[in-house]
Amino acid sequence: MADTVLLTAIRHETMPESYIRPANERPRLSEVVIEEIPLIDLGGEDRSQIIRQIGEACRSFGFFQIINHGISEESIQKMMGIAREFFHMPVEEKMKYYSDDPSKKVRLSTSFNVKKETVHNWRDYLRLHCHPLEEFVPEWPSTPSSFKDLVSTYCKEVRELGFRLLEAVSESLNLEKDYMLKVLGDQGQHMAVNFYPPCPEPELTYGLPGHTDPNTITILLQDQQVAGLQVFKEGKWIAVNPHPNALVVNIGDQIQALSNGQYKSVWHRAIVNSNKERISVASFLCPGNGAVIGPPKQLTDGSPAIYRNFTYDEYYKKFWSRNLDEEHCLELFKR
Repeated sequence: MADTVLLTAIRHETMPESYIRPANERPRLSEVVIEEIPLIDLGGEDRSQIIRQIGEACRSFGFFQIINHGISEESIQKMMGIAREFFHMPVEEKMKYYSDDPSKKVRLSTSFNVKKETVHNWRDYLRLHCHPLEEFVPEWPSTPSSFKDLVSTYCKEVRELGFRLLEAVSESLNLEKDYMLKVLGDQGQHMAVNFYPPCPEPELTYGLPGHTDPNTITILLQDQQVAGLQVFKEGKWIAVNPHPNALVVNIGDQIQALSNGQYKSVWHRAIVNSNKERISVASFLCPGNGAVIGPPKQLTDGSPAIYRNFTYDEYYKKFWSRNLDEEHCLELFKR
């Protein structure tokens, strides 16, 4: 199979060799455990309690789920519906958007970085830049016909939610409410619409192998019917099963650096299913390229800064020059 052929172009009855992981790198699904991920109700009246819960989740898990988050059930259903509709279009239509150039702002691709990888991941995805919307929407897919309208609406809502979460993260560190937003500048926003087709042998591959996110914060809309997200904690992989109308939030590498290591950007991965497709929509907020990332003085009084100051542009280039599942990229920025 040529590297540039989408997985969705053909139903695979057997596992292509280029997707089979070495024995020591396989997911060992029988060892995955079920554990409750923190579930936070953003609609509660006690804001101080919500902030405390977010701080505890960032410290202990790096991941949490949120309900009553302000994005309507209708908007979520429309986003998932249009994502499914896009990936079920004829291959010829989808291939209009195909590119294996990671620098492209709008591209349909497969795996993670097909130019560099020795083993591929069982995933097709559509990558969209989303801020400023008026700049990027004209380049987005024009089919299905409602794609631009529905995805734009969702992007606006998720951006507002991301800002509210970053305010709460700032407060949970006893910083000014707007501290993160000021430091991070005019944050970029992009989206990965992921499609994981049925896989003949899920034990042999990944949708995405273990990785951390290089950005500020990630808001994930999970498939409500098919689980796939797993988080690494205390030496074991934990399944993050979907909760009705919940979104999954994880902090990225930039928050770990800004919090001086108090909050963890943790390893997570996507596994695949033998008889069901799975869709997820990951929205990423990213610091402005020139934003200087480093902990505030308040967080270095008791302990010295763990990481040297760096710009997001420097970090992002380093992240994309490596393989997805190499050591934590932040290790390269330690003092």
